[in-house]
Amino acid sequence: MKYFFSRVWVLCLCCVPLAWADYDRRPEVEAFIGEMVEEHGFSQEELSGLFAKARRKDSILEAISRPAEKRLEWYEYRNIFVTEQRIRKGKEFIRNHREVLERAEQRFGVPVHIIASVIGVETRYGQHKGGYRVVDALSTLAFDYPPRSKFFRGELKELLLLSREQGFKPLELMGSYAGAMGYGQFIPSSYRHYAIDFDGDGVADILNNVVDAIGSVANYFARHKWEEGQDVAFKTDVDGDAYKNVVNTALKPDQTLKSLAENGVKIPGDMGLDQVAKLQPLQGKDGTEYWVTLHNFYVITRYNHSHLYAMAVFQLAEALRE
Repeated sequence: MKYFFSRVWVLCLCCVPLAWADYDRRPEVEAFIGEMVEEHGFSQEELSGLFAKARRKDSILEAISRPAEKRLEWYEYRNIFVTEQRIRKGKEFIRNHREVLERAEQRFGVPVHIIASVIGVETRYGQHKGGYRVVDALSTLAFDYPPRSKFFRGELKELLLLSREQGFKPLELMGSYAGAMGYGQFIPSSYRHYAIDFDGDGVADILNNVVDAIGSVANYFARHKWEEGQDVAFKTDVDGDAYKNVVNTALKPDQTLKSLAENGVKIPGDMGLDQVAKLQPLQGKDGTEYWVTLHNFYVITRYNHSHLYAMAVFQLAEALRE
């Protein structure tokens, strides 16, 4: 149902008259500018000039209505992100930045191969950071995508605050269709909250500085309670039909390994049965795969709220570890 309404909004919004296609003098944009002037001391003249140059992008509305995480099965999604090329490039990335990655692991407890995998899934290790102006992306979603306009107006506000704090020129910032930026694709609020200066130059630059990007990804995971030295997920088998009682479609684990075992899910004998976990069936190329995911898997979903995304990060990381 959510997908249906998103598609309807896109179809309707593509018919918006050209006079309303961009953001100069639109009432809701003027109201937003007024809030930024009153609450955060911005110049009305400067913001009016900024939004006069912002552009609505239909391709962004189309992209957000059909994300890969919602339309692909696991085996299709895996084929995009866990490839021989991405594995090869990931091992090269680790070789080139091992000292920084190991320093991040030592400080934050997040493994080298997990940090590298996130950057690999997000931007192919910095090769593809996004082709949209972030102002265009966030303006389009804030003012022309009603299903999530509140969220993206918040991110647009964060972008303006971030630009002022970092001395960025907003019209020059490039990123994804959702306004995510840099090696690790942080949205503006994540940039402000989790980006760190990891090379000691006094600037938290995750756009062009791979050292800061590595430290920032590790910091993000640590701040979301990554458990050092703990497992992420493991593939398993099930007996009978009782496992259906413990299948959880939510991202957060709500069972223990003991309760999964009691419902026919096979658990390795050396694992503590009091660990929180969930059973995650995934559609593989040859049929259903059964995975048990643990707390650290849930932490990965805090970066991108998708079990497909988290599984891609985990499996790519495992391949980089070999």
